[in-house]
Amino acid sequence: MRAIRNGIVHTQTERGTVEGDVLIEDGKIVDVGYAVDVPAGAEEIDVDGAHVTPGLVDAHSHAGMAEWGEPEDGDFNEGTSATTPHVNALDGFHPRDEELKHAFQNGVTSVSSRMGSGNVIGGVIVSMKTYGDRADEMLITEDGMKAAMGENPKRFHGEREGRQPSTRPGVAATLREQFMEAEDYLDRKESADEDDEFERDLGMENLSRVLTGELPLRVHAHRADDIRTVFRIADEFGIDDLSIEHATEGHVMAEEFVERDVPAVVGPSISSATKYELRNITFETPGILHDAGVKVAIQTDAPILPQQHLDVCVGLAVREGFPKEAALDAVTTNAAEILGIEDRVGTLEPGTDADVAVWDGEFWRVDSRTQHVFVDGEHVFDRGADAVDPREEYAW
Repeated sequence: MRAIRNGIVHTQTERGTVEGDVLIEDGKIVDVGYAVDVPAGAEEIDVDGAHVTPGLVDAHSHAGMAEWGEPEDGDFNEGTSATTPHVNALDGFHPRDEELKHAFQNGVTSVSSRMGSGNVIGGVIVSMKTYGDRADEMLITEDGMKAAMGENPKRFHGEREGRQPSTRPGVAATLREQFMEAEDYLDRKESADEDDEFERDLGMENLSRVLTGELPLRVHAHRADDIRTVFRIADEFGIDDLSIEHATEGHVMAEEFVERDVPAVVGPSISSATKYELRNITFETPGILHDAGVKVAIQTDAPILPQQHLDVCVGLAVREGFPKEAALDAVTTNAAEILGIEDRVGTLEPGTDADVAVWDGEFWRVDSRTQHVFVDGEHVFDRGADAVDPREEYAW
């Protein structure tokens, strides 16, 4: 048992922010508040007025999949087909990816680690803890099916002779074809008698989970017209549980997000227009969507941006109009709710996982740094004890 004492505790619950303590036992939050009763013998860490938050959650990342420093060796695009619903990100997740270490040391304790956007359908994606040595033990849940619109699948497959898609209509048609096949698969499965031989298909099993609402659809889409295509296809197949990832032009159609109650996972917004569909990229997007009533999470898309800089992305959004009062929501409660893991992470509610970050200032300010980080109650980072002078790495 351990206690974090004398902090400014951002509970992310109805209790709001309190001055006091956080009590941890067996990897879970036990109590939060002023003058918590700490049993004798518990380890006590006095943070002397520092800010205490839930561990940050990145709702769209490739950490653990892309291999820090060796992105070409990443396992996030199974490029043998434009549709790979049969693959699962968990099977490619590498617990010793250096990106994950950078993540937890800087307060990011959970990520949705996912397949890439080279394919129209990329595969099953997973919410993971960033600290651990076995992927199965770091797994929180399968949180969705990855799909992608726009330039990435067009280029990834269209530049290969004779392979669909090479156009936006081709991308949409490919997605429709797969969902039609999944509908037919479900019909055959449901009508099969016990005596009938039913040939199972892993990809169709996974896509069927999207159609039945068991697995959310998470779609990479930058341009407004691509987002509208996603909405159109979702209507055609009765898909209600979905999120728009990146949402670069989401700010021009905020009302449609609200009407459909679709969340937006925005970013990474530190970029020039490296492709045409990014020409309207701006850090104002999260604030505009939030003000309209959209549930917004902010992402790094690591390794596109380093996973450790999730807090910086939030700070830049605040600078461009995102309310600072909502800053923590975008990378804790909102992100966790979008991923469907709010019963485990995103708050300091008693009974949730003891993923906690202690900061020497408001987390989103560029000059704030983590002082302590806990994952499942384990003290995984102590800046005073664990920090390494980078000059020592190159000492002769």
